[in-house]
Formats: sequence, C-alpha cells, structure tokens
Amino acid sequence: MKADKMRTFTAVVFVIAVLTAASCSNRAGNAVKSLAGSPAEGNMELQASLIKMKTPAENEEYKLHAQVKILLEPADNTVTPDSVKVFFDGKQIAVLISAPWECSVPGELTGFTGRKPVKALAYTSDKTQSVTRFIIIYSDSAPKKLGYRLVRTYPHDPGAFTQGLFYNEGILYEGTGQESGSTLRKTELETGKVIQQHNLDPSLFGEGITLCNDRIFQVTWQNKVGFVYGKSDFRLINKIYYQGEGWGLTTLGNRIVRSDGSNILYFHEPEMFDAVSRIEVYDHEKKVDQLNELEYINGEIWANIWMTDLIARIDPLSGKVNSYVDLSRLFPESKRQEVNADVLNGIAWDQKTGRIFVTGKRWPNLYEIEVTE
Repeated sequence: MKADKMRTFTAVVFVIAVLTAASCSNRAGNAVKSLAGSPAEGNMELQASLIKMKTPAENEEYKLHAQVKILLEPADNTVTPDSVKVFFDGKQIAVLISAPWECSVPGELTGFTGRKPVKALAYTSDKTQSVTRFIIIYSDSAPKKLGYRLVRTYPHDPGAFTQGLFYNEGILYEGTGQESGSTLRKTELETGKVIQQHNLDPSLFGEGITLCNDRIFQVTWQNKVGFVYGKSDFRLINKIYYQGEGWGLTTLGNRIVRSDGSNILYFHEPEMFDAVSRIEVYDHEKKVDQLNELEYINGEIWANIWMTDLIARIDPLSGKVNSYVDLSRLFPESKRQEVNADVLNGIAWDQKTGRIFVTGKRWPNLYEIEVTE
C-alpha cells in the first residue's frame, strides 16, 4: 500500500515537474520571441517613411522677410498620409490633407535672423513620421561701415580689466574681471578716481554689469551666478543664476540682455532672471559671434566683438547687424603692447546728453567718441 502511494506520489511529482518545465520553457520562449519582436515593431514605427521634404534644402540660405516654400511628397507611392502638420520655428503654419503637399512660410514669420527649423509631421492611422530641415536667415542688407571722431580723452585705471561699463547721473560704473581681481566700482569721469568699490570673492571672474530698476546686476564668466546690488551702497540684494557663460549685460526696457560669447543674445526678466526670449545675430553673410560687452543706445544694442576693434550695432527685434563701428585707430595694437593693455571692451552711454564712452581692458584712457559715416 505504501509502495502504491509512493508510486502515485512519484508520478504526480513527475507530471508536475514536466508541466512546470514546459510552462517555464514556453514562457521563456515567448519572452525571447517578444523581446525579439518588440524592437522590430518599434523600429518599424520609428522608421516609418511617409513623407520626404524636397524643399527647403538643409541649411538653405534666405534673407529677412523672404517667403520660404515647403514642398513635400509621399515617400512611398503605396502609402499616403492622412494629414501633415507643418511647423516653422516651433509655430504650426499649415495642416495638409491631400496633394499638393506644399505650403509657404510667410514673410512676417521670417523677420528674425538665425538658423531656424522647418518641420513636417505626417500621420496615418497607425504611424507617424517627422522630418526636419534647418534654414539660415541672414540680414537683408549689408551693414554700414562707420568711423568715429574723438571728442575727449579721460584718465582710466590701467589696472582695470574692464568687463562691464555704464554711465548714470554723472558717475561711471565699471565691472572688472580676473580671478582674485574682480570688482564693481564707481569712478569719477573727469579724474578716473575710484570713489567706491566692492570686491568679488577671489574665486569669481567678474563680467558685465547693467542698471535695472535702480539695482545693479553683475554676472560672472563661468560660475553661472550673478549678483544684484543696491545702486547707492553696493549692498548685496540677491543672487541670480543662469545657464551658460556670462559676458556682457545691458538693459532694454524691462528686460536685461546677456551675451555669452556666441552670436546669441538672451533676454532675461529681472526678478528671477529667467531667460524669456533670445535673438541670433547675423549680418548679410555670416553669423556674428564673440559678442562681448553690451550697451543699449537709441534703439540698438551695441556690442563689442571680442578680439577685434569693432562694435556691432544690432537691431534687437530682428537680430540683424545694422552697422559696424571701426575703432582700430583709437588705441592701436602697437601702443597697447607698450603698456600691457588688452582688447577693446566697454561701452557707456550718457542718455541725457547722448555722449558715448569707450575703453578697454587695462587701457590707461577712456574715450568720448562721436560716430561718423
């Protein structure tokens, strides 16, 4: 009896083991099949080819306010998209539901210089596909080449590695750079005497400064932190943070404009210093990068171009360069070498009188100039 029970128990265990093994083998097989099948199905979805973009070509060049024709066609004659959404620079401009698969970007949307995306998103009942091209929009006119007339020369601290400059109510405000040497200072215009100074932490490399809402903003080069001070006493009010590098600053209305050494200018709201918009700076044939110290003057943003003696006068709405001011004769390179002076950097505008002041890093003088044709 015990033997019969034992034989029965053994048979049951054997059957269960066989079923379990088969079940596990089947699950493992299904898992492998599923894993092998899923990417293929996913890849079919990702690689679904519904449309091709015939125009514009990648990096095709246009001028401001040009109309951009977008021409699409089905990638496979056997499959026709149910619809195609078309976007320019992030804005939807058309929905196409049948041939001809084409539309145009109107001139009012191409009024900004820069590299802009054109995207088409095609749909069928079970597939989607997107295709993107970039176009480059240049200024519609060559910038004027301007000179200057020297009006007056003022003394300037030859030890000041000038990174930011502005003029307000008879006082010249200056931000200087270099680790262990960065400052914010007030200076007498007539004498060059420093009448008030705040030293930054030695680990920081100070950069551009500007005045907004009676507060002074100062950024640093690669530390991703800036400071807000009281105008009268340089008391620290707040810290600000931003992505990328800090080079120049200026104020345009209720926005603070920042450069980062590229051809992009970022517009920040002053409270949280969030970047709310930006422009890409181009002239009629190239992007204009290495934008450094900034100053807003009479509807334009003036920018020193690092390692040159040029100032670009930029339209803040479109990003186009209206003109270049050539200051190469003001303090020539040969004379700079004699006193260990560095590049042109620093623009200040006396809004009440229209006077314009310029200087450079470790320059012994600050110059009042008048721009000439």
